[in-house]
Amino acid sequence: MQTITRFDPFRNLTALQEQFNRLFDEGFFRRLGEDSALTSWAPSVDIYETQDELVVTADLPGINEKNLDVRVENNTLTIRGERKFEQTVSEENYLRVERTYGSFSRSFSLPNTVNAEAIQADYRHGVLTVRMPKREESKPKQIKVSVSGNGN
Repeated sequence: MQTITRFDPFRNLTALQEQFNRLFDEGFFRRLGEDSALTSWAPSVDIYETQDELVVTADLPGINEKNLDVRVENNTLTIRGERKFEQTVSEENYLRVERTYGSFSRSFSLPNTVNAEAIQADYRHGVLTVRMPKREESKPKQIKVSVSGNGN
């Protein structure tokens, strides 16, 4: 007697995905990333807009203020810096090093509505906050509408 089995084209898809995950997690690509001197990092940022300003916050833990450069040129905000690997423990005692070190650079195009002359940057507790006020002429204006009493 033969058993009838329903055809499922996706039956082996999960196994294939697991094999690919193992390849990328444990295989050639991960070793290349860990050993390569070409690896770079970019700090995470949040950008939001209020009625009066644009604000950029960047996570920069472990970066000395002297190794941080923030500038605006040609309507582009550029944040550059370097997190240096300072060995307080001998290299052979490290069991794992996961944090990324080295130089980084992030650039963001700014709208023409930003007043470049009034930009302020503040660096506290490993977080850089750049506040970019909007030009007065670009801020929304409320116009009062008067209603006449006649029904025409």
